[in-house]
Amino acid sequence: MKNKVIESFDLSPGRVLLNKYVVERLVGAGLEGEVYQVRERLTNKMRALKLFFPHRDQKFKVSTRIAKKLDKLDDSPIVVDYVSYQVITLKGYKVACLITEFIEGEILSDFVNKHRMKRLGVFPAIHLLYSLSLGIESIHLSGEYHGDLHVDNIIIKKFGLEFDLKIIDLHHWGDSKKDNREEDIVKLVRIFYDILGGEKRYKYMPNSIKYIISGLKRTLILKKFKTITDLRFHLEELDWSDAIS
Repeated sequence: MKNKVIESFDLSPGRVLLNKYVVERLVGAGLEGEVYQVRERLTNKMRALKLFFPHRDQKFKVSTRIAKKLDKLDDSPIVVDYVSYQVITLKGYKVACLITEFIEGEILSDFVNKHRMKRLGVFPAIHLLYSLSLGIESIHLSGEYHGDLHVDNIIIKKFGLEFDLKIIDLHHWGDSKKDNREEDIVKLVRIFYDILGGEKRYKYMPNSIKYIISGLKRTLILKKFKTITDLRFHLEELDWSDAIS
């Protein structure tokens, strides 16, 4: 049967999948599919269950690549834990079902928007960038990349002297892994720029911060930080006394 365009699976709370998971609620949707919070029937353990739209997952190529990527990155502290991969029948179609840990936390964009003027101060922003750099470095050192970093696929589990972070929505693109790892670096700098207030605040930022952001010019960013490790080293040695007033 030819895969048709399915825009939603419309799973209601209480629906049982795989004779094991009870649907709690829809938590997100995108081009690839939908993500539901589900509960294991026997243990009451919460999980995240992603269903891939068949027309976006021809021959299960997208879903299996992501599952293998998650499994490969099992030791990365910033990547959600992979649980299992199944194929189920929904609306008469075979649908890939990816189960991962369910993250209790707050989306970064929501976290930032709760702050005064909807931006973070320099101190927490640098610490957030450093925590993200450490996490992304663990991915890059495994020979992989995230592929689409932004403020809406980073979850803050805990915020204190350090950030406890998880990233979701890993992607697999056809470009080289080197190009995609470089794109991760550029996107991290963009996140840093955004959480500090973006265009409205950039001209007021101290030179130590502008050095990192580099006017969001990709070539300048990658000239300074050829790898994510270069960025991490820079942050560890950063003199940002000019940011303290």
